[in-house]
Amino acid sequence: MRCRLCQQPAGWFRRSCPTCDRLAAIVEQHRGAGFGAILDRLMASGASRPQVEAFLTADPDGRGCARDRIAADMTNELMNALGQTGRQSAADVKRARERGQWVGYDQPPRT
Repeated sequence: MRCRLCQQPAGWFRRSCPTCDRLAAIVEQHRGAGFGAILDRLMASGASRPQVEAFLTADPDGRGCARDRIAADMTNELMNALGQTGRQSAADVKRARERGQWVGYDQPPRT
Protein backbone atom coordinates (compact mmCIF):
# COMPACT_ATOMS: atom_id res chain seq x y z
CA MET A 1 0.00 0.00 0.00
CA ARG A 2 1.17 3.56 -0.67
CA CYS A 3 1.55 6.30 1.92
CA ARG A 4 -1.40 8.70 1.68
CA LEU A 5 0.92 11.65 2.36
CA CYS A 6 4.07 11.14 0.24
CA GLN A 7 2.93 8.29 -2.07
CA GLN A 8 5.96 6.14 -1.15
CA PRO A 9 5.49 2.45 -0.28
CA ALA A 10 4.12 2.22 3.26
CA GLY A 11 3.75 -1.52 3.80
CA TRP A 12 0.83 -3.86 4.22
CA PHE A 13 -2.29 -2.34 5.80
CA ARG A 14 -0.54 0.94 6.64
CA ARG A 15 -1.91 4.32 5.66
CA SER A 16 1.37 6.18 6.05
CA CYS A 17 5.05 5.32 5.88
CA PRO A 18 7.34 5.42 8.94
CA THR A 19 8.99 8.65 7.71
CA CYS A 20 5.66 10.50 7.46
CA ASP A 21 4.64 9.12 10.85
CA ARG A 22 7.86 10.56 12.28
CA LEU A 23 7.27 13.93 10.56
CA ALA A 24 3.67 14.05 11.83
CA ALA A 25 4.89 13.37 15.36
CA ILE A 26 7.37 16.24 15.09
CA VAL A 27 4.68 18.65 13.91
CA GLU A 28 2.33 17.52 16.68
CA GLN A 29 5.05 17.72 19.34
CA HIS A 30 6.01 21.29 18.40
CA ARG A 31 2.56 22.80 17.93
CA GLY A 32 2.60 26.57 18.28
CA ALA A 33 6.25 26.91 17.31
CA GLY A 34 7.18 29.07 14.35
CA PHE A 35 7.24 27.66 10.84
CA GLY A 36 11.03 28.06 10.62
CA ALA A 37 11.60 26.14 13.85
CA ILE A 38 9.33 23.29 12.77
CA LEU A 39 10.93 23.19 9.32
CA ASP A 40 14.39 22.95 10.92
CA ARG A 41 13.24 20.02 13.05
CA LEU A 42 11.66 18.29 10.06
CA MET A 43 14.88 18.61 8.06
CA ALA A 44 16.91 17.35 11.04
CA SER A 45 14.73 14.22 11.22
CA GLY A 46 16.67 12.62 8.38
CA ALA A 47 13.88 12.80 5.80
CA SER A 48 14.80 14.00 2.33
CA ARG A 49 13.76 17.48 1.22
CA PRO A 50 11.27 16.17 -1.41
CA GLN A 51 9.68 13.90 1.21
CA VAL A 52 9.34 16.78 3.69
CA GLU A 53 7.81 18.93 0.93
CA ALA A 54 5.38 16.15 -0.01
CA PHE A 55 4.41 15.75 3.65
CA LEU A 56 3.81 19.49 4.11
CA THR A 57 1.61 19.81 1.02
CA ALA A 58 -0.40 16.57 1.34
CA ASP A 59 -4.05 16.97 2.27
CA PRO A 60 -5.46 13.43 2.47
CA ASP A 61 -8.63 14.28 4.41
CA GLY A 62 -9.44 17.63 2.75
CA ARG A 63 -9.29 19.64 5.98
CA GLY A 64 -5.97 21.37 5.29
CA CYS A 65 -2.39 20.29 4.76
CA ALA A 66 0.32 20.30 7.42
CA ARG A 67 1.33 23.82 6.34
CA ASP A 68 -2.23 24.98 6.96
CA ARG A 69 -2.25 23.37 10.40
CA ILE A 70 1.05 25.04 11.31
CA ALA A 71 -0.24 28.43 10.09
CA ALA A 72 -3.48 27.99 12.07
CA ASP A 73 -1.55 27.14 15.24
CA MET A 74 0.70 30.18 14.82
CA THR A 75 -2.33 32.41 14.21
CA ASN A 76 -4.10 31.06 17.30
CA GLU A 77 -1.01 31.63 19.44
CA LEU A 78 -0.78 35.22 18.20
CA MET A 79 -4.48 35.83 18.76
CA ASN A 80 -4.23 34.47 22.30
CA ALA A 81 -1.24 36.70 23.02
CA LEU A 82 -3.24 39.71 21.83
CA GLY A 83 -6.24 38.77 23.96
CA GLN A 84 -8.50 37.64 21.13
CA THR A 85 -10.80 34.68 21.67
CA GLY A 86 -11.29 33.47 18.08
CA ARG A 87 -9.99 30.14 16.87
CA GLN A 88 -8.73 29.44 13.37
CA SER A 89 -8.68 25.90 12.02
CA ALA A 90 -6.60 24.40 9.23
CA ALA A 91 -9.75 24.38 7.08
CA ASP A 92 -10.08 28.15 7.59
CA VAL A 93 -6.46 28.67 6.52
CA LYS A 94 -6.99 26.40 3.50
CA ARG A 95 -10.10 28.35 2.50
CA ALA A 96 -8.24 31.68 2.78
CA ARG A 97 -5.27 30.33 0.82
CA GLU A 98 -7.49 29.00 -1.97
CA ARG A 99 -9.40 32.28 -2.22
CA GLY A 100 -6.12 34.13 -2.65
CA GLN A 101 -6.39 36.35 0.39
CA TRP A 102 -2.62 36.22 0.65
CA VAL A 103 0.02 35.63 -2.00
CA GLY A 104 1.63 32.60 -0.42
CA TYR A 105 2.65 32.22 3.21
CA ASP A 106 5.48 29.92 2.19
CA GLN A 107 6.87 32.28 -0.46
CA PRO A 108 8.66 35.64 -0.15
CA PRO A 109 6.57 38.71 -0.98
CA ARG A 110 6.58 40.01 -4.53
CA THR A 111 8.62 43.11 -5.17
